[in-house]
Amino acid sequence: MSTPLDSPGDITRQEDLHATGEERASPAVWRYDRATRATVIVDAADYFQYMQQAMMNAKKRILLIGWDFDTRIALGRGRRWYQIFGRDRPPRRLGRFVVWLANRNPDLEIRVLKWDFGAIKMFFRGSMLADIWRWYRHDRIEFKFDSMHPFGCSHHQKIVVIDDTVAVCGGIDMTADRWDTRDHIDRDPRRRRPGGRRYPPWHDMTMMVEGDIVRALENLALTRWKLAGRHELLPVEAQSQTAWPNGLEPDFEDVELGVSRTRAPYEDIEEIREIEALFVELIGRAKNFIYAESQYFASRKIAEAICRRMQEDDPPEIVIVNPMSAEGWLEQQAMDTARARLIETIGRNDPGNRFRLYVPHTDKGTPIYVHAKLMIVDDEVLKIGSANMNNRSLGLDSECDLLLDTARAANRGQGDNIRKLRYSLLAEHLGIPEGEIGGLLEKYGSMRALIREHPQPGRSLRLFKLNKLTDVEKTLADEEWLDPESPADMFEPMSKRKGLFRRLRRPR
Repeated sequence: MSTPLDSPGDITRQEDLHATGEERASPAVWRYDRATRATVIVDAADYFQYMQQAMMNAKKRILLIGWDFDTRIALGRGRRWYQIFGRDRPPRRLGRFVVWLANRNPDLEIRVLKWDFGAIKMFFRGSMLADIWRWYRHDRIEFKFDSMHPFGCSHHQKIVVIDDTVAVCGGIDMTADRWDTRDHIDRDPRRRRPGGRRYPPWHDMTMMVEGDIVRALENLALTRWKLAGRHELLPVEAQSQTAWPNGLEPDFEDVELGVSRTRAPYEDIEEIREIEALFVELIGRAKNFIYAESQYFASRKIAEAICRRMQEDDPPEIVIVNPMSAEGWLEQQAMDTARARLIETIGRNDPGNRFRLYVPHTDKGTPIYVHAKLMIVDDEVLKIGSANMNNRSLGLDSECDLLLDTARAANRGQGDNIRKLRYSLLAEHLGIPEGEIGGLLEKYGSMRALIREHPQPGRSLRLFKLNKLTDVEKTLADEEWLDPESPADMFEPMSKRKGLFRRLRRPR
């Protein structure tokens, strides 16, 4: 059982006390723990349903830590939702569902922690204010905002801990615009915001785990809760019955998972950049290929690591799946411009065209927004969590990723299951039956060749095309004004800024 925390100044020391054996020796991984079961859940339609089941199985506590929550969203949608829950059908809306859970179980407490900047959105979300008031009046529901981070940084982890038996870590927030199926149907009538407006197709993923690894994520969540609320939650008593949802088949059983973090320095809290070290380590380790999905591609350090590999005689193939464009004007200026500049630079260092960035599209050619954060290396390593390939995720925002590495003795033989996940994702994006992906990769010899040469009459992966940037956009990207590498960089004068190309050769 985890040791209670003392004070914010002891956070790093207390966390490290729970790292076991050799694990703390790695600058890229905080700790390793056993998972009796682990499953990657792709896209929020399945995730929301499985989360409803898991939360209904909770006995003592549900701890929700996230970037955003919208109480107005419907977790279950369509006929299948009714078939799953039958007579014990819970309310579909998140706000009412949380109250329903607390009322049906007098021993259950529910704690929700949300990034504080998003508080402004609540005033534009109508009925959400009423939901929060209902939560506030309930003696076993507590909702708090997290403001314990430097100016300009955010709390970006998406962690759920249920009792001491099941936890979730990944990229899916319980908020609007997230729900979608793996079919990504054009103009799906179920894909609507709480106000009724439709939104474009959305691709995302997370990992649900069971076993000792839950304690690691609980420790991280309790640390974040204490920092934000200035009061302590003790770990719940051990539960003999798991909250794992019925019907959810595990991708991995009896494995060791690593936990890596990002956290900016703040007051007396120390900086953590484990995920940055892990990205660089995995890129350097790849022998044959890297398959990755990310909301952004804007990190200088990741681009530098890729450039070093592309300059080798026989570099690995690197395939990255990205959205067509970031959401919102400000994010487009920050992320899209940096992406364009970095792709140009990698291209100048990639004579074999081994690096490719693709955008998924629906049957009718609508770009699918990619919010997933995943990396697979040689079907030997799987990394999944909340961190994107941008500077914020490596040094500013609080992040958490899970790692499954087959180099560890406990994970040997898991490569086939990682390969199965990669095939499943390629099948989803290409509209090809999963069972055909292996044979097609053998036929074409690489992921790039498969994507380029095999017919894609429906869903497709399309090569990202660079648009010409204005001089202002180039300057914003090159100087990293909107995506700095550390909190201190946000206030650095122009004359002293090192910029995006401090080690990379600036594109012409």
